[in-house]
Amino acid sequence: MKSIKMKICGIICEYNPFHNGHLYQINAARTQSGADAVVCIMSGNFVQRGEAAILHKYVRAKHAVQAGADLVLELPSPFATANAELFAKGAVHILSSIPNLSTLSFGAETADKQAFINAAKLLNNEPTNVSKSIQAMVSQGMSYAKARFEAWKGELPQNLLNSPNNILGLEYTKAILTKGANLDILPITRIGEYKDGRLDGEFASATAIREHLKEKTALRAFVPEYVYADLPSDSKNGLENLEKYALLSKTNKKIAQICDCNEGLENALKRVAQTNEPLVETLTSARYTSSRIRRIALQNLLNIDEKLIRDCLYAPLYLRVLAAKKERTDLLSALSESPFPLIIRAHDENGLSGAAKACFDADLFADLVYGLLYPSAKTNKNPFI
Repeated sequence: MKSIKMKICGIICEYNPFHNGHLYQINAARTQSGADAVVCIMSGNFVQRGEAAILHKYVRAKHAVQAGADLVLELPSPFATANAELFAKGAVHILSSIPNLSTLSFGAETADKQAFINAAKLLNNEPTNVSKSIQAMVSQGMSYAKARFEAWKGELPQNLLNSPNNILGLEYTKAILTKGANLDILPITRIGEYKDGRLDGEFASATAIREHLKEKTALRAFVPEYVYADLPSDSKNGLENLEKYALLSKTNKKIAQICDCNEGLENALKRVAQTNEPLVETLTSARYTSSRIRRIALQNLLNIDEKLIRDCLYAPLYLRVLAAKKERTDLLSALSESPFPLIIRAHDENGLSGAAKACFDADLFADLVYGLLYPSAKTNKNPFI
């Protein structure tokens, strides 16, 4: 078979939901990279904040293709629900298996490519004194993220360690360097104001949009029309009740096997699960961020422990297509040259084994849980748009 040659630009995303800023990024990434195709790898039905996505993964993937992406792959739930470092490593692990993918583009508060590379090299070779300083501050009750920021102050540009998209961009760059992947990075400056959950101007953050779902008409200016048509009027679900049930049904030892659940945090989770107190609000502190609590509770519910994540991270997995432009058969042919098998239709996964099968099974279970939360969620499993 003749090898398919093309230049592909990758984007790691959640699109929860897709908005005007994402549309800008896709267009800018295609133009600035000179790519023949844009391939997104997107979180499935659960996202990195430890929450359920407000729209089904197939709907969000369809929105990305309608916006100009050529194909959307699923970021498996063991990575999609993990901390920023493992989220990035998992996405890079999958994207780097695509032979024609040469560039990874991401939105950032700072679009200085060399700054990301220089900082990532330093962070990947953290000096002993910095590590000890971080450990000391964490032991005094500071969160890891804050401790790392303080320990590296003066050594790295501050906005690379205290701006959310810059932090993810750094983790992507670190993952690329660690893996030795032949990927260039392309930071795209985020445009518009995204502070305080405000709805101003032309651009609003996904967080702000989720917070204003009850005022749906106010969101029309901030998302493409095809997204607006699918937006729900509320994002409430029974996730916490399911998470409490899962905590009550498992031993403390089992809960402690969840990634980032240490220092006896499993005991606190189990205690709160036996009360009417809200998990996240009750356990959030200077040391334990709300996102960390949400991720632990969610991964415990989805049976995603640290061993599964590590196994998936160092094993050949798969490329699961959520949406694709139906005319881009050339792109599917190019992806078929990956050592990771393409999963497009039902039963394509039958050939999976080992960590890949365990990973896929985790996705299937996550989808079943999502179905309990949103039984009437709109979806269309035909990936071709």
